[in-house]
Parts: sequence; structure tokens; C-alpha cells
Amino acid sequence: MTTPTRFPIRIGSKSVPLLRVVFGVTPDRAWASVGDATITVRFGRFEFTAPIASVTRWRIEGPWRWITAIGIRRSIRHGDVSFAGSPAGGVRLDFRAPVRWGPWAVPAIYAGVEDLEGFAGELSRLGIPGEDARGR
Repeated sequence: MTTPTRFPIRIGSKSVPLLRVVFGVTPDRAWASVGDATITVRFGRFEFTAPIASVTRWRIEGPWRWITAIGIRRSIRHGDVSFAGSPAGGVRLDFRAPVRWGPWAVPAIYAGVEDLEGFAGELSRLGIPGEDARGR
């Protein structure tokens, strides 16, 4: 096993006060890590962890509207969860079966990391297929 690779979540300068107060986000508490066994997203006081073997694919998406991107969001329609501090975009991770997170079964997450390509590249290195869907 290798040491997990950590990717900071991009935090927009206008979002810093809101994210700090509402979610407890600070630069050292907003990241996603990819390891041989797990993927973990830390966003302030909240943490989501899933086995890397449960990830079936990734997809880079965005940019999004600010109002729909900032913070921790759960889609009512699909049940996916996003962790983002900026509307610049994120990497969607789809799971083979929904992953339990508190009371929810989460079929997919979005991680709004600073280095979208690097994050996706790390997933590809582990054999997880994906695509960059920006600009379509």
C-alpha cells in the first residue's frame, strides 16, 4: 500500500467566511485523498470515506453556478453529495452500490478539488475509467 495522495479542495475567496462558519472549513480541513484502499473527502467538520474498489468511474464536470456549488450539497433527485468551495468544477465519482453516509445511501459524490486533472489522473492510475466532460 502506498501513502494516500491528498488534493486540497478549491476555496473561493468570497466563500471563505461562509464555509468557515457553516461547515468549519479551513485550508487544512478541506481536502480529498486517494489511496489504494480508500477515498476520503474532508470538508470542515464533515468526512466521507468509501472503499476505492466501490468507485466505478469518474467524470470532470463544471463550472457551475455559485449558488448550486458552494458547501456540502445533497441532490434531492439523485441523492449524490458534493463537497465544493468554488464553482470552478469538480470530479464526480460514481459508486458500484450506494455508500452509507450517516442516514443516507450516496450513489455518487463530487469533489471540488483544486487540481481536477491530477485527482482524475490518480483515479486512472488505480484503473478507474473516466472522462473530462467540461466544454461539452
